[in-house]
Parts: sequence; C-alpha cells; structure tokens
Amino acid sequence: MNNSRPIHLVAHRGNARDFPENTLPAFESALGLGLRFLELDVQLSADGVPVVIHDHRLERTAAIPGSVFDLRARDIRLIDANEPQRFGERFRGTHIPLLVDVLALLVSHADATLFVEIKKESLTHFGHDQVVNRVLETLKPMLRQCVVISYDLAAVFRARQVAGASIGWVLDEYDSHTQLKSEALQPEYLFADHESLPSRGTLWRGAWHWVIFEVDSPVMARALTRRGVGHIETMAVRAMSEALRAGTGA
Repeated sequence: MNNSRPIHLVAHRGNARDFPENTLPAFESALGLGLRFLELDVQLSADGVPVVIHDHRLERTAAIPGSVFDLRARDIRLIDANEPQRFGERFRGTHIPLLVDVLALLVSHADATLFVEIKKESLTHFGHDQVVNRVLETLKPMLRQCVVISYDLAAVFRARQVAGASIGWVLDEYDSHTQLKSEALQPEYLFADHESLPSRGTLWRGAWHWVIFEVDSPVMARALTRRGVGHIETMAVRAMSEALRAGTGA
C-alpha cells in the first residue's frame, strides 16, 4: 500500500495533553494547530441537555463529588473542568462546556468535522430515545459537520434512521461477528483501539473510513495507514502533528 497515503489526525477530546480534556481551550488549540477532525463525549444533564464530558461523575474532571445526571445544565457549565490531578490550579476557571458551546466553534471552521460520542452511561440512565433525540436536536443546525458515534450500536442506528446523520460505530471487539454487524450497518466510520487489532494485515474493507485510537506514535500511525487506516485519533495533538509534518514517522 502507498506510504504517501495522507493521515488525518483526530483530536481525541481536543488537544487533551496540553489542556483539560473536552474543554473549549482543548478544542480551540486543536483547531489552531490545523486539525480538522475533533472528537468529544456527551452525557445528558438532569434537564436533558447534552454536556461535553467523558465521565458522568465529576470526581476526575472537577475533583468534586456528584454526577451530571443530577444537575441542571446551567449549573454544570459553572463547574470547573480543570482536571486538578493533572494540572493543579493552572486551568482554574475553565468550565464544563455544553455541546452547543463546542458547536459554535464550527461556525468559523466550515471544513472541520466533529465526532460526537454518545456515552453508554447516559443511554442506560435516560434511555435511548431521550438521549439520541436530545443530541440530534442540538446538532441539527450543524449536522452536516457532525458524525454521531457510540459503542452502542442501537444508538448510532437510531441517529441515522431519525435524522439521516453520518454515524460511526466504536468497536469493542475486532472479530468476525463484529465484522458481519459492520457490513450490515454500513457506517461512515469505524473506530477501534489499536490494541484490539491483529498485529498485521489489511483491516476489513468497506464503505467506511477507519479511525484508530489511542495512537501517540508517528511510526505506529504510518504503519496503520499501510493497513488501510486514514484517520488516527490521539490526545497528543501537538506532538503528533509536528512529528508527522516533519516526516519523523515516515
């Protein structure tokens, strides 16, 4: 396979090495570094508003007890998302964004694509209908630039059926049973952890684009492109973009 195949970097929760994950500074940094693919996580607040956070509980992100499931959106967006265990007080005042806050960034970046991951915890807590519908309502003005993704097959299927959204399925396993499901679903994107893949060989061929995470080595990124991968998801946005531009991973 041609070694010159382009690599599209996907900013996993934004530039999450240099900034608190899933925050506006993390996404703004990734865009400023020239990335045009962003990924984020959404949970639902008590009043049914999509909130950009990976864990529904607040301990890791904000170092406080509680869950976004029990709080209203207007209160959540006042909570610091400064990840004090990683950054100390450096990002005090950086708040948990709502999905609509991140979508506003796309207005001035018409060539950007946003992967919106619906978390299983919210689907379990609130039900598929409520969560998927609320996310789609929020995405509607910018749906052309968004891809709804999830580990939950039913959630992404519903997003396509209800709104005609582009979808991505995040795989738990790379096996023949999952391949059959992928061929039936025909998503625009398939996501997989690089550790779940076989050590060699071209990945399943289909109408989808492969997105492989969490990759922080340009050498690994180049090797994956030779196996049919076009999108590499990473939190190490700055280091990876600089190394690939310099040809370090060639």
